[in-house]
Amino acid sequence: MRVTTLSPTDAVDRALDRIAADGRDGIWIALIERDTALDAARVVERRLAAGEHLPLAGSTLAVKNNIDVVGLPTTAGCPAFAHDPGTTAPVVAALVDAGAVVIGVTNMDQFATGLVGTRSPYGICPNAHQPGLVSGGSSSGSAVAVAAGHVDLALGTDTAGSGRIPAAANGIVGLKPTRGWLSTRGTVPACASLDCVAVFASDVDTAARATAIAGGRAPDPADPWSRPRPVSGDCRDRRWRIGVPDIDSLTFDGDHAARAAFAAAIAAITRLDADVVPIDVSSLIDCGRMLYDGAFVAERYSAVGRFVDDHPGDVDPVVGRIISASSRHTAADLFDDLERLEGFRRRADRMWSADGGIDMVAVPSAPRIPTIAEVLAEPIAVNSMLGTYTNFVNLLDQCALAAPVALGGSSPSLSPHVTFVGRAWDDAALVDVARRLGPA
Repeated sequence: MRVTTLSPTDAVDRALDRIAADGRDGIWIALIERDTALDAARVVERRLAAGEHLPLAGSTLAVKNNIDVVGLPTTAGCPAFAHDPGTTAPVVAALVDAGAVVIGVTNMDQFATGLVGTRSPYGICPNAHQPGLVSGGSSSGSAVAVAAGHVDLALGTDTAGSGRIPAAANGIVGLKPTRGWLSTRGTVPACASLDCVAVFASDVDTAARATAIAGGRAPDPADPWSRPRPVSGDCRDRRWRIGVPDIDSLTFDGDHAARAAFAAAIAAITRLDADVVPIDVSSLIDCGRMLYDGAFVAERYSAVGRFVDDHPGDVDPVVGRIISASSRHTAADLFDDLERLEGFRRRADRMWSADGGIDMVAVPSAPRIPTIAEVLAEPIAVNSMLGTYTNFVNLLDQCALAAPVALGGSSPSLSPHVTFVGRAWDDAALVDVARRLGPA
């Protein structure tokens, strides 16, 4: 676990100095003024001096720009949509109350519609480590801000994989908690019934600690999608049963290096004090196709479709086509898909059950990480490929943690990246396994 040794004011200075030294466009949309951020850090120092326990003191925080932060406009990646929020989103406020200092708001695929990090009028978000590759989306700037060392923590959102694909593209941890644990009040929705707030960090323990703080114990009474978190016991160091698919059944979109990396990750998993169980994930992948190919995409129109229709010149063309076209679905289409989804849920339930005998599933975080040029040439097809192992998770009410797997001292940015998927409220189990597999 990362140990904070800097004072809050020194941490703020370091963050802003690193951002200035980096100099790359497309990561941040707006920064807090240095004096304002330092004032916030001094408040943390005074609270510490008064004896308060602040577990995130000395930590700096980036926030995806579809999550409200008072003092900065919420744009959702669209300048014409910008508005000044009257209050800060509860998830941000909880981290600030624990001692974190917000540094700024980050770039994103517009209206959280994309897994690529290229669909923004604020510029294409660069990959933190590998120029020419996508940074992943839609929480691109938040992931890169952590991976590039600008900040310690970042918040994103995740509907189709936006808290996991950017983590994979940049070699960090992305924790997509159980839907409804972290309040989504104060976020611009993509698909409100499926949306989650996600947490990025450089290590598993930091991500888990921040998630627990952001989620708290009680549901948010002002968020209709919030729900109570069951009390669970300590599950650390248990012997888990991990479902692993046959590598020959998976697609890596022709990338032999990605295939070899996942094979190495599977080998690392088998060396854990865990039982590895062969499973078939084809029904999960089939379920994931429903997110964009079925009627569920119409919820994006419910969120921002009227704005998109009224402001065609202000919207990214790819985003505009996806959202406007989603209005074609009927209520009958949705009910048909809800029934079909129940069939997929039954299959998933059998997979978790005593007969199936697994606690979690390990899948590649993505088939491969494509180049920016590939995405610009084929924006829909490449984006769909990226969501192969992510799209089903929120549909099936599952939690997920995407993390690099440590192999022989390789840097996290170049390590194989694996996503662990579990049942709702099994977040702690995923944390335990990913902690044991991650870089020390």
